[in-house]
Amino acid sequence: MLWGIPPGLLLIAGAFVVPLLPGAWRKTYMTLLPLAGLWALAGAQPGTFYSFNFFAYELSPVRIDGLSLIFGYIFHIAATLSVIFAWHNEDVVEQMAGLSYAGAGIGAVFAGDLITLFIYWEAMAITSVFMIWARRTDAAYNAGMRYLIVQVGSGVLLLSGAILIAHETGSVVFEKMTLGNLATWLILLAFGIKCAFPFLHNWLPDAYPAATATGTVFLSAFTTKCAVYALARGFPGTEILIYVGAAMAAFPLFYALIENDLRRVLSYSLNNQLGFMVVGVGIGTTLAINGAAAHAFAHILYKTLLFMAMGAVLYRAGTVKASELGGLYKSMPFTAFFCIIGAASISTPLFAGFVGKSLTISATAKGGYEIVWLILMFASAGVFLVSGIKIVHSAFFASDAGIQCREAPPNMLVGMGLTAILCVAVGVYSPWLYSILPYDVTYQPYTMDHVINQLQLLLFTALAFGLLTRFRLIPEAKNSVNLDFDITYRRWLPQLYRWLITLTRDGWNSFLQDLINGVHRVIAYMFKHHGPEGILARTWPTGSMALWVALLLGGFLLLYYS
Repeated sequence: MLWGIPPGLLLIAGAFVVPLLPGAWRKTYMTLLPLAGLWALAGAQPGTFYSFNFFAYELSPVRIDGLSLIFGYIFHIAATLSVIFAWHNEDVVEQMAGLSYAGAGIGAVFAGDLITLFIYWEAMAITSVFMIWARRTDAAYNAGMRYLIVQVGSGVLLLSGAILIAHETGSVVFEKMTLGNLATWLILLAFGIKCAFPFLHNWLPDAYPAATATGTVFLSAFTTKCAVYALARGFPGTEILIYVGAAMAAFPLFYALIENDLRRVLSYSLNNQLGFMVVGVGIGTTLAINGAAAHAFAHILYKTLLFMAMGAVLYRAGTVKASELGGLYKSMPFTAFFCIIGAASISTPLFAGFVGKSLTISATAKGGYEIVWLILMFASAGVFLVSGIKIVHSAFFASDAGIQCREAPPNMLVGMGLTAILCVAVGVYSPWLYSILPYDVTYQPYTMDHVINQLQLLLFTALAFGLLTRFRLIPEAKNSVNLDFDITYRRWLPQLYRWLITLTRDGWNSFLQDLINGVHRVIAYMFKHHGPEGILARTWPTGSMALWVALLLGGFLLLYYS
């Protein structure tokens, strides 16, 4: 912790200095800030820090252990690379939002209690939406609003579960939980929303492609991986997550295969890779948790690189639609090269994804989950097809679309180059990654059978893509809108609501009219008796009143003395 500032808060507080600095100093400052946090974290000792009592509960804003450290390391690295990639961007609001968002993600993985986690959880939602709105289009505004509603809703569920746990146990410590009551189910649902579980995933391909070219790079690194960390911390060994993760690994591939927007393709493949991590968390063994953490680390690197490449294409070519691209390797050769590195890093030997994903696949096989293992192998081939070959081919090597543009700006190339170097370095020297995993691991990814098996899988996938393309069996890239589960609440439910209103309108209007008529009758009756001309509001002469009093008194006396 640098200068006694908790991890995460350094970036959040530092973001407020950004508007005060001129251009060159601002870029240097924004780059050094996460590097300083990483340097401080490298020397941090395990333990719980800054604990204090809040009402009857003990809060622990900072908890450092093996699981939080590996996510803290990669979040600082991702923040640094994203800042470098965005050096050309002069939007101060987006710059502040990016640093604050990264800081909130870092703070969340070091939170030792559910209340602190909730605060950072919601801070991530509020800060990240500005990188979507920074595009300043109607589509981006609408996508940002949908994203914000979903993310804040996740936080509400988390808070509700935390309150119930506090009431039941008297503690809000963030530790392993067991499903069995409403509180833990609410918290699992909150984590599941941010992790893009099936049917809860639509915010991801909806919002990420709507952000700016640099904003999507930030978004791809933090939100979903923070949810993976939260699942690994709170629900390791929860068996239902194995099957949820298997579904996540498989179904997004079919959407990615037919999608035209290449950033949406990457968003769906991101969802697919999250499935591997969720499977690892569900298995819950030390090997599986190590696999989930290692895969998250590697995935942030190569997915960031792929989003950087597509961001550079969007920045220079003005589009990332496959139907409008092709032949860009001539205009953007360095970007094409870095994109190929990112694609190879998904699961090719000597690249980051190979050494990260292998742990989870091995844990699945050792756990005896044969069907899940087959699904993961299918998903490995599928993601290489859609997120590797399709992205590279559609943008850079498909039939020339005639787009003439310049290479990406120097800072974008530097950002992509540094990320590519890390992708290769982690893949070549896997012991470094394994040394920072939460648990001690003795695992060798580069065995003969493992390497040959993976190379066969990738080569046959490439062959299948070539044959399918040759015989025109792959869906043609079209400028169209693909329907996903979000059609239920974006179109069908509003249509159902309007239909029900139309169906009941006559009866409802008749009821309202009868109610109005009844109110009018009551008012008329009251006015008749109590109005200016009503019998109860008339002014009676004094003499008449005295006569009536005398008659009543006389009648009373007559009855009394008779």
